[in-house]
Amino acid sequence: MIAIKKDGFVEDPPLLMSQWVAQTIQRNRTSLPFASFFQPNTILVPTPKSSLMQPDTLWAPERIATALVRTGLGKEVVPCLVRVKPVPKAALSVPTERPTAAEHYESMGVQRRLSKPDEIVLVDDIVTRGATLLGAANRLADVFPQTRIRAFAAMRTISNPDEFDRLYVPCVGTIELRASGDALRRP
Repeated sequence: MIAIKKDGFVEDPPLLMSQWVAQTIQRNRTSLPFASFFQPNTILVPTPKSSLMQPDTLWAPERIATALVRTGLGKEVVPCLVRVKPVPKAALSVPTERPTAAEHYESMGVQRRLSKPDEIVLVDDIVTRGATLLGAANRLADVFPQTRIRAFAAMRTISNPDEFDRLYVPCVGTIELRASGDALRRP
C-alpha cells in the first residue's frame, strides 16, 4: 500500500509501483476481469487528492494513469477533475467521519472539457468504500452524460483479515450509494 501511495520502487531491478501496475495489467490483460476497461480510445482521468493540489506534489493516481497509457492501456491521461475544496483525508478519519460521496461530489469540479469521450476510466490508487470514486464519477457524468464512466483502483482495502489470503487478487466490483449517503463497495 505504501509503495502505491508513494509510487515507490519494487522488484529487482527497481521498478516504480505505477509501472509495475501497468506492466502487470498489460502482461495479464487477456485474463483480467476488467480487461475491457482499457481500450484504445479510453480516456484515463486520475482522481484528485483530498487536499488542493500544490505544485510538485506526488499524485499517485496520475502516475498510475500515465504508466497505463505508456503501456498502451488507454488513449491519454486527462487530469480534468480537480478538487476545488479540500475534504478530510479518509485514511486519517474514523469511518463515521470520512467524507461522503456527496461531499466529494461537491468538492470537485471539471476543469477542462473533452470533446465527447466515449469512455472514461477514473484511476485511483486505493479504494476503501468508494466514496471518492462515486463522487468523481457523478461529477464527470454531469459534464459528459453520454459517456460510459468506470473506475479502476490499483488496490482495494479488505476489512476482514480472514478474507485476506494474497496480495494480487484482480476483481471487478460495484460501488453503490446507500440511502444513508454512505458508499458501499462490493467486493
